[in-house]
Amino acid sequence: MTALKKLIESADGWLATDLTPDYPAALNGLQLENSGSVSKIVAAVDACFATIEAACDSGADLLVVHHGLFWQGAQKIEGSLYRKLKRAIESDLAIYSSHIPLDVHPELGNNAELMKAIGLRDLARPFFPWKGIELGLRADVEMTRDELLERVEEATGGRPHICPGGPDGIRKLGVITGGAGSEIFAIAATGVDTFITGEGPHWSYTAAEELGINVIYAGHYATETFGVKALASRWCEENPNLTWEFFDHPTGL
Repeated sequence: MTALKKLIESADGWLATDLTPDYPAALNGLQLENSGSVSKIVAAVDACFATIEAACDSGADLLVVHHGLFWQGAQKIEGSLYRKLKRAIESDLAIYSSHIPLDVHPELGNNAELMKAIGLRDLARPFFPWKGIELGLRADVEMTRDELLERVEEATGGRPHICPGGPDGIRKLGVITGGAGSEIFAIAATGVDTFITGEGPHWSYTAAEELGINVIYAGHYATETFGVKALASRWCEENPNLTWEFFDHPTGL
């Protein structure tokens, strides 16, 4: 068994949790503690009832997620929130959540791990200023749009949606996982000709066409499976007595 406190202190240190900006409801860090010990970790994208139940059924002591329990802000502990907390507490399951800190980390982050999965991590450098940090990664490349699509499909396990608004020959690639399609005007202003993200609003497609930029919508869920896996794996590397597994609960979005 490993002390929960030790794991949380390690993760918060690696991810600079207290120093990284985020949305207020993210509540990064430990969101629900347990009795103090951990032997098994389950990683998942969302702290929904399905993932909490799966973690409890597997005998896990710690669930690590990208999207935590409290995205709606302050709320009454009733309905689905009550059921989730009750199930976790009765099973002595701790829940740790990391949003933007786990997007932007240069090794464990969703951006970095997606870049690694498509074979471009060594070329990646930070880009896109946001609240005092760089929210994404970019790379100078030489490949065709079809080649990049194949790499993204292999990395995420699903065929991405493409707006072919830019050149077929890709030279300047930007990546921000999750829901960054709404930033398409600011993304185009950075000079990239192709942008990989998870999803965007309807109007982002036609905006990308008019701006002359390719956008690969690879799925909000699919682009954010990487970080929680990397964090769980790092915990286990540092604490060989721990085990971990990933619970896949895709939304299709």
